[in-house]
Amino acid sequence: MKIINPDTILSPVHQSSGSAIAFDKTIHAIGPLQELLDTYPDAELIDLPRNSLLMPGLINPHVHLEFSANRTELTYGGFLPWLYSVIEQRDDLVNGCSIDCINSAVKDMLKCGITAFGAVSSYGLDLEAAATAPQKVVFFNELIGSQAQMADALFGDFISRLNASEAVDREGFHSGIAIHSPYSVHPILIKKALQIAKDKNLVTTAHFMESLAEREWLDKNEGDFKPFFNDFLKQNSAVNSAEEFLELFRGHSTLMTHVIHTNDKELEILHRDGHTVIHCPVSNRLLGNGAIDLDALEKHSVKWLCGTDGLSSNYKLDLFEEMKIALFMHSETALAPLASRLLESVTINAANALGLNCGEIAVGKDADMLLLELDSEPNEQLPLHLLLQHYPIKKIFIDGKVVKTEE
Repeated sequence: MKIINPDTILSPVHQSSGSAIAFDKTIHAIGPLQELLDTYPDAELIDLPRNSLLMPGLINPHVHLEFSANRTELTYGGFLPWLYSVIEQRDDLVNGCSIDCINSAVKDMLKCGITAFGAVSSYGLDLEAAATAPQKVVFFNELIGSQAQMADALFGDFISRLNASEAVDREGFHSGIAIHSPYSVHPILIKKALQIAKDKNLVTTAHFMESLAEREWLDKNEGDFKPFFNDFLKQNSAVNSAEEFLELFRGHSTLMTHVIHTNDKELEILHRDGHTVIHCPVSNRLLGNGAIDLDALEKHSVKWLCGTDGLSSNYKLDLFEEMKIALFMHSETALAPLASRLLESVTINAANALGLNCGEIAVGKDADMLLLELDSEPNEQLPLHLLLQHYPIKKIFIDGKVVKTEE
């Protein structure tokens, strides 16, 4: 048992001072320091710096690790130019990202305070790194393939990767299923994969309405995707409409990533079926997809999170940076409340969406915590200042143990 007595606790929903925390793997008690010392006389008391802040570890709900070798190889500014560059550079990027490359991305996330993440895996090349990561991981095996004649082969590969991830035996590692998108996965495959998810109670995720090209293709079989599908796959029509795609997920709440170009009816469906949206602001800007309407999500009572996406469409895997970008991207939204909602989106709300017992400083929760050193006593705008200032992270706890980070 350990006892920690920070100057300030951000739960993240509540900000308080004057309380200590007793914990081992989980948080056992929160209360006055002397009361906890009396209850746990043999506990180790952790020394803290002045102006110390304890908050939950951050949770990155959406990251692609297999393209972590990218720096300047891919084309930004528009979704289709980026997609074509991914196809052109795919082999070099995938082959150029060894286990050391992927491990480096995992370590970089840890340094930035990310104590859990959802990894969307296309090929299974990141399985070893995810299986041995110090963080909690939901490993989403991705299914892709819109051609019916290739369905059996693609599904067989998907099952093989899913089985490999389910064979991983370590606490904090969980298998999940990713459906790439409505334009890239045949409904037969989606139904089969979702049945497995329901039978095994696996968390699911998908990309949805990321680009205008996707909107036009699903609605009208027109737009920038038309020559792409004609040239690469000999298809002249979409395999799903947007509404048909969402209907396939009815009864199984899913993390839907991007969701920029949705209409009111689709937002109503997202709310009705309990789906959660993942907002990736840097990726959306770099790929020229525009900004999600967070106010529209909240108007329709759609839950949302913030994630980094992968290094194929970002320059770093840092949720503090990602949230700061979101503050400035959504300039019409009230500043301080948005900062609070962003912090909740990468802690308590992300944990709930991923089915993890963390993301909150509360009794019974896993002791996944960050100890930060502020430069002065915090005020009521602490969540905002956490995003604007680069406060040093002094300690990172996962399941109550201090995790070492390499400088």
